[in-house]
Amino acid sequence: MDALILSRIQFGANISFHILFPTITIALGWVLLFFRLRYNQTGQEAWMQAYRFWVKVFALSFAMGVVSGITMSFQFGTNWPGFMETVGNIAGPLLAYEVMTAFFLEAVFLGIMLFGMSRVPGWLHTLSTFLVAFGTTMSAFWILVLNSWMHTPVGFEMRDGVAHATDWFAIIFNPSMPYRLVHMLLASGLTVAFLIAGISAFRWLLGDRSPGIRRTLKTGLVMGALLIPVQIVAGDMHGLNTLEHQPAKVAAMAGNWETRGNVPLLLFAIPDETARENRMEVAIPNGASLILIHKADGVVPGLNDFVAEDGTVTHPPVAPVFYSFRIMIGTGVAMLLLSWAAVAVMWRRGGVDGLPKPLLLAMVPMAFSGWVATLAGWYTTEIGRQPWLVQGVLSTKQAVADVPAPLVATSLAAYLAVYALLLTAYIGVIFYLARKAARGEPIPTPSPQSGEALVQPAE
Repeated sequence: MDALILSRIQFGANISFHILFPTITIALGWVLLFFRLRYNQTGQEAWMQAYRFWVKVFALSFAMGVVSGITMSFQFGTNWPGFMETVGNIAGPLLAYEVMTAFFLEAVFLGIMLFGMSRVPGWLHTLSTFLVAFGTTMSAFWILVLNSWMHTPVGFEMRDGVAHATDWFAIIFNPSMPYRLVHMLLASGLTVAFLIAGISAFRWLLGDRSPGIRRTLKTGLVMGALLIPVQIVAGDMHGLNTLEHQPAKVAAMAGNWETRGNVPLLLFAIPDETARENRMEVAIPNGASLILIHKADGVVPGLNDFVAEDGTVTHPPVAPVFYSFRIMIGTGVAMLLLSWAAVAVMWRRGGVDGLPKPLLLAMVPMAFSGWVATLAGWYTTEIGRQPWLVQGVLSTKQAVADVPAPLVATSLAAYLAVYALLLTAYIGVIFYLARKAARGEPIPTPSPQSGEALVQPAE
């Protein structure tokens, strides 16, 4: 593989590892605020038990996100210098806004949130939790503004090959930003909902029947059941927006080669870019037209429209987009079925005690299903933008650094090895904390003053 492909894989590996942790912290901050407010309102220790456990998961996720984000940012200079050289006048300020309005806010109040529970008044601790949650959301806002602008760039002009902003309002509120922002925030909510439900089910299976675990198990399942239909509607609106601005991506998602109506929804197929056709199709008649155009005879763009007379292909690689989209949809369907089944059982049997063991067992591997759906959706949208880095403005080939392929391959191998180790450790620590909490053992929390352990009740 040449340096371009290796650099794309390396950046993809970095962003894939990094996005896992903000996906948790964005929504988990608000869930922690909910736990804290419920404790303030009711005085029930169960809500504080839930807060104490999940704030540890938040702290771990936040730390991992910060470290991986720093590594990722270096890639702009080492592997993609053409990006900042061409659109740095726009990307630079947006990244700076994220630091000034979000990261500083999180950094200032995170310490109070983690270590000030018994050291500051309750109202200040609640306020700190709110400000940290707000900061994580603002961080997502600015990052998604930049990412959306790269997909639907407006509000700028090119001068001597460099982009210059002409309308910051148009840049920030570009045509795809609202859809991407809502879709990502809901994805974070679903990730956290199933993480809470899965880890709580794991503790329940270990025999934990504490009031706190009852609250968190119910919270996760109800949260997932409520958010998944909203995500389906938001995803449909996002798809219609993508059809308008990036039809080649939609054609790859649908696996549709010729522009036509009555396009079937392919449940499975093997796209063949050489023959420009699909093999082994399993399809629902008119399904793609109904979903994308909302009419059975709706015309769906075809991939062959994006091949020039000289054979130059301007549509994304079909197979990765086609398969990742179906993984995302399949995971979403599993989330829908599991959460609705669990909530229905709880409603009919009077609470979490009525949940059968097979349903609880199914929740445990679904704890990280939000990661699967998020990564699949991220690959769909980012690979679907190819060959462009900034749609219609800057291609990946133009932006990549002139670095020898063996050097990129070596650093890629090192990144993958470290990330595999860290991810395994991260998941292992979460289950370790859950196991200790389920057994009623104290979980040590590092002291910000001496570095010694402050032993707090697990629940």
